[in-house]
Amino acid sequence: MARNGEQWLLKDKWFSRMTTNVTTFFVGEFLHALDAKGRVTIPSKWRISGGDNTYLALPNPNGYITVYPPKMIERLEAKVAEANLSDVRAQSLFMELFSKAHSFGCDKQGRINLSDKLLEHAGVKGKAVLVGNFSAFSIWSESRYSGRQETDERNIFDAMRELGL
Repeated sequence: MARNGEQWLLKDKWFSRMTTNVTTFFVGEFLHALDAKGRVTIPSKWRISGGDNTYLALPNPNGYITVYPPKMIERLEAKVAEANLSDVRAQSLFMELFSKAHSFGCDKQGRINLSDKLLEHAGVKGKAVLVGNFSAFSIWSESRYSGRQETDERNIFDAMRELGL
């Protein structure tokens, strides 16, 4: 009997490692409608399974919302922790940044509820375009995303060259 218990323990540890080491990349474009409560659904392949699924959303100066996943929030927490509490400028910058932020998790259907201020900032009404940028993603209004200037559209190989890839 102890032997079977050991097998289950090992399987449980293996499953735990498998679910916590999953890496999510945010790639692609998705058009999703907001529901009656103003929620938008995160694509299933972008959802963080198990553990902490808290995201952080910030208004981007270019008129959309940038959403950071838990992995990026951990990096941000480390940077914030490095700042001296007596550094008045750093504390002021943190207050300016985080007063505009919104944190949230997904419900079981993958829906998120963004603040009215963020939705207003991005001009999101009815439908939202979710755009991956590998380590995070952006939420745009359909009209702003489709109305981006042609200079935003590049040849993929030019973009890779500029990034040094």
